[in-house]
Amino acid sequence: MSHPLHEPVLAWYDAHQRDLPWRRPEASAWSVMVSELMLQQTPVARVLPVHEAWLERWPTPAALAAEPAGEAVRAWGRLGYPRRALRLHAAATAIVERHGGEVPDAYDDLITLPGVGDYTAAAIASFAYGRRHVVLDTNVRRVLARAVSGTELAPASVTRAERDLAASLLPDDAPTAATWAVAVMELGALVCTAASPRCDACPIVGQCAWVAAGRPAHDGPPRRVQAWAGTDRQCRGRLLAVVRDADRPVHVSALEAVWGEAAQRTRCLEGLLADGLLVRSGPETYALP
Repeated sequence: MSHPLHEPVLAWYDAHQRDLPWRRPEASAWSVMVSELMLQQTPVARVLPVHEAWLERWPTPAALAAEPAGEAVRAWGRLGYPRRALRLHAAATAIVERHGGEVPDAYDDLITLPGVGDYTAAAIASFAYGRRHVVLDTNVRRVLARAVSGTELAPASVTRAERDLAASLLPDDAPTAATWAVAVMELGALVCTAASPRCDACPIVGQCAWVAAGRPAHDGPPRRVQAWAGTDRQCRGRLLAVVRDADRPVHVSALEAVWGEAAQRTRCLEGLLADGLLVRSGPETYALP
């Protein structure tokens, strides 16, 4: 099955794709998997140095699984959402235990790993192994919403109609389908962006239903903008950073020094303990797991 969108998007990607380490021919499936978990809610520029350091230290799942989970949290640094580090460590352990230390190539095996959902399983199978899957991230959904459905933004969560549309556009040949998936993603990241789409640089502007309709503004529910200052997420990040950056257990006074509001600090500290990101190393001291 060939669609009129295929050739221009694939040709554009061939000419404009970014040189990213997890996309290179020599990249391991583990490199692809690490990148996918790091890139969840984190920009490429921030991921690049951490991904490089991670692969140097832990070039295989077995290398990571052999170390305490706390070392994964420490190496995660300031990427945010540090539970992803624990999930990646747990996934590495599961890969060693269930798959002989090799990242599995089948979607059904991948989706059983900790921290791996539908998108991530499809992405790893496609990008690491050239398999044919519908890969729906935010960028892909936005490109298809505009080019085919004629709407500025995709729905807040993935719908059956979106999935069916993406499946209908998937090339029959598996390697081409895998390239198509990453090409549409790259088009959304670099050209068909959320706030300021560069329609003049788009290879499918002449086929875009949204452009043809006059680029109508999004008329659905307003998109939430996440607050940061003063939130529990900021508090958790501050507390975790103190422990992560120390080379020994941290006394509670050091945590009090970085976040003065006692009730919020206590709540967030308990949350970090419950999530397994911190452990009590003494009556008044805390450490990474």
